[in-house]
Amino acid sequence: MSAAASPERSSLSIRAAIPPNNLTELGRDAMRALVADLGQPAYRADQLFRWVFQKGARDLDAMTNVPKTLRAQLREAGYGVGRVTVGRVAESIDSTRKLSIKLQDGGVVETVLIPMEEGQFTQCLSSQLGCALDCKFCYTGTLGLSRHLTAGEIVDQVIVARAALPPGARVTHLVYMGMGEPLHNFDGVVDSLGPICDPDGLGYSLRKVTVSTSGLVPQIERLGKTAPVNLALSLNASNDAVRDAIMPVNKRYPLASLMKALREYPLPPRRKLTIEYVLLGGVNDADAHARELAVLLRGLPVRINLIPWNPFSGTGFERPADEQVRAFQQILKDRDYTVTVRTTKGLDIDAACGQLGERPDA
Repeated sequence: MSAAASPERSSLSIRAAIPPNNLTELGRDAMRALVADLGQPAYRADQLFRWVFQKGARDLDAMTNVPKTLRAQLREAGYGVGRVTVGRVAESIDSTRKLSIKLQDGGVVETVLIPMEEGQFTQCLSSQLGCALDCKFCYTGTLGLSRHLTAGEIVDQVIVARAALPPGARVTHLVYMGMGEPLHNFDGVVDSLGPICDPDGLGYSLRKVTVSTSGLVPQIERLGKTAPVNLALSLNASNDAVRDAIMPVNKRYPLASLMKALREYPLPPRRKLTIEYVLLGGVNDADAHARELAVLLRGLPVRINLIPWNPFSGTGFERPADEQVRAFQQILKDRDYTVTVRTTKGLDIDAACGQLGERPDA
């Protein structure tokens, strides 16, 4: 099965072999349905929801205002709380923190806490164990895809990461840019947004949440209609020939169809699309590529985020020279684009963009 063809064929079959009954998997409506089935008043569902997602309870007995009878009913029905646990926490010299997240079936994914302004972090969430898309510059892509994460496993990364923050710090933004292609696991990602954005849950505004994609065109349209989060496109090439070579998904969804999907994306007012462009020395970083990119994106409301490639062994790629990164940026700026160069964080702990995934010697 080719990586480019896999999303549609595998999205319904790659499921977790873990116990299904867990409160962390339930959105508000599902929580209310469960409580009703147990013969309890509706407001008990709201109490449970706040305990699980707002307070981060990890045990039914911690829910002190939930009656013992309801807690006993939940246990008898096989319900628990919490989908993941934190294994190793690695801290970079720049204060980035990478958490190894242990799943109940033995798998391990990684989530990253990225320091921003003082006391504020952005959390990079994983949506799959591995990835099917085989982007040549990304370490996660070398692992292949084991399975999708459940909605609860995605939400629980945010809950358990709180303990790894410095005192008084908080996560202010969430980005689905960790392991996996978020729109391949469309249902899991969209379902996770319920508790994440519910005021009685984790309470994040949709404006503080960004979902990244490598270019699954049908799912881009679905996302826009379902959840008006910020959209980031991992583009990384200015023409089909280069993109075909480094991103196999482009053979299924070439640039013409991808640009059409972006132009039709129902972007909320006063927001822009983010274009992520990993610069690979001698591959996609020439001045001609920058000029070509400017033409490709013309008329789109975008901000461009240039990412000098973060190395890992066995690829044959090189990080571009700093002067070439600046030249690439300037060409785009001269054509009135908003362009930033992403500051590399977490490089010393393999936590930078494109580096996530357990190493064989970990």
